[in-house]
This record gives sequence, structure tokens and C-alpha cells, in this order.
Amino acid sequence: MKLPNAVGSSETYSLLLLTAWVVLLGMTAPIAQTCESDGSVNFICGPVNPEDLISIPKSPWVVVSSMEENGHLYLIDKRSYSSTILFPNETTQQRHDTITYGTCPGPLTNQFEPHGLSLRSETNYLSTLYVVRHGSRESVEVFEIDTRGDMPTITWIGCVVVPESVRANSVATLPEGGFAVTNFLRRGDSEARTNLMVGKNTGELWEWHPTIGWTIVPGSETSGPNGLEVSEDGKWFYIGGWGKQSLIRLSRGQTPVDRDVLKVGFHIDNVHWTPDGSLFAAGHTGSAKAVLNDCLSERQCSEITTLVAKIDPDVLKSHEIVRYPSNDFIVIGTAAIQVDEEIWIGAVGGGNRIARFPLPAW
Repeated sequence: MKLPNAVGSSETYSLLLLTAWVVLLGMTAPIAQTCESDGSVNFICGPVNPEDLISIPKSPWVVVSSMEENGHLYLIDKRSYSSTILFPNETTQQRHDTITYGTCPGPLTNQFEPHGLSLRSETNYLSTLYVVRHGSRESVEVFEIDTRGDMPTITWIGCVVVPESVRANSVATLPEGGFAVTNFLRRGDSEARTNLMVGKNTGELWEWHPTIGWTIVPGSETSGPNGLEVSEDGKWFYIGGWGKQSLIRLSRGQTPVDRDVLKVGFHIDNVHWTPDGSLFAAGHTGSAKAVLNDCLSERQCSEITTLVAKIDPDVLKSHEIVRYPSNDFIVIGTAAIQVDEEIWIGAVGGGNRIARFPLPAW
């Protein structure tokens, strides 16, 4: 989740880094692991503000978005738990696909603030990675990842600049091509942040297709639309409703629109599929004020607890599987994925750790 400034207009966003972390920019060697465990919870150290995580299929690699002013995509080796900067670095290749991404102005590596992630498998070793990007431009950046070598290689192949009213949060691929994004707080709307604080609508979903460009998804408006996944058949969206503390199931390509809401009792940030076809919804407790003002601005985080719920997408039932109070290790949980027999959790708030929880018996 990208969070707005406690002061200034709702159009201005920044991640409030509350601890001074040393970030070695351009580093390509693994970052030394000096993490101590917290009881049964283990950690991976390195990525600063690891907002979102995604596994590369049929490989030992996990991609992490480090959401900061000059951020990176990190690569985690799940065998050694070491982290490496994947992008931008001196080995990054560029091959602009001007047929698909002809409107993209070109590659841009400065002020790279990565956010939500989505991955489309192309072959056993090639994947297309979609990254919500803030900083020097508001866009979805597109990369090709090749896992044939000892280390994956990444090639920038294009971008899609978002509409002027959109500040994208999460991205999800669509089965027929293209992708969808959530618009957490509309850019240019002076009332958006105030509305978010009281649970009023602040944004919606948008789809992008190479042939037709951007369109708004009917019936998708809500308070703080955040995480996003799409069913395999492309008929359903699953949206993290941050402002309403709910998961929204929204039909796609159906008239009239079918919309169901599951109240979960915490602010859902990112949502991700699990190997068994369920959803992990990750987020945090606390009022909007407690999260946006007290915790991020004042470092008063006693009301904040990271939560992960496992949700059955067909019947919309959930049960809590992780509850972890805010501490010096994990401040505000934002994303959870299953990695082998563990649950990995990313978080913002100034930390440089990914938490590793044992996968519970279902």
C-alpha cells in the first residue's frame, strides 16, 4: 500500500521512513544475513520497505518491491534467504517492445518507486513481470525475466503510463492479455484523503489492453481499493477494500455487475493466490488515523497488528492464520505469499525485513 502524506494535499504521497537505513545502491552481491529470529518467526533481511512479493514459478526465486524514493526490485533466493538487487543495476538489459508498448516514452531508471507486482508465465523459464511504478513517472513497467542461468536476468521491455486521475496501487494480469490496476486515491481529488479516513469512495479499478488502452471497470468504485487478483478464467476480480476492511468479489464482463463483500475486520492491503486456489489477504488493524497518522508519522504503532487471512474465493469465507503485533521487525504488514511450507510477509514503515511464518496445518 502506498500511503499519503500526513500533511499536504491528497495528491502528494510519500513513504515516511522512520528509521535511518543504510541502502547500498547498485549492489549486485547478496546482502549479508544478520537477522535474529523472534520466537518461531524467522526473517530475511535486506529489502527496505518490502511492500509486495511474488514467486517466480518453477524456480527458487521471489521478487520483492522495495518501496522507497530510489527503490529497487529485489530477488530473494528461497534456498539461502539471501537478497540481491535485480533492478535497476548495471546488468539490466533493455528491449523496447514498441508494438505492444508504443506509447511508452522509453526506459527510465531514476527515482524508481516500485509498488504492486504481478507475473505472467510465458514458458518454463520466461515470465513477464508487471510493476506499478511511482517516482519520476506514474506507470506500470514491464519486464521479461529469464531463469535459465544460475541467476535470473531481467530485461525492460516497455511501460504503460496511467491516466492523470490514477495513482495505481496493485496490478493483476488478465488471461486474454493486458492487466488491471487499483486506483487507491484519485490524483487531483482534494477530498480523497478525507474520504478515505471515513470510509467513503476514493478510487476504482482500471483495465488496460494493447488495442484499446485504458477503461474504468464498472461497479468497482470503493474506499481505498488496494490489492488485486483475477480468477484464472478472467470472470472475477478480488479486491482488497482497505477503507472498508473487506474483500470485494466483483464480476468481470457481466451485465448487471455482480458484487459481493466479505468483511474481515482489518485493512486488506495486498491479496495473492495460494497453491491450493485460496487467497491470502494481508493487511493490518487500526483505524485509518492510527495507521496513516499515528503510526507512520508519530511512530505510535500500538494499535497496529499485522494480519493474514486465508479466504475461500468461491464461498467468501475466511479464517485468520497470522496475527503479529507491530514491533521493531515488522511495522505495517502489506503482503503475504506462500513459499514452500512458510508464509512470507512484507511490510512498510521503515523496516528492512521480510517475515517468515510457519505454514499452519489446515
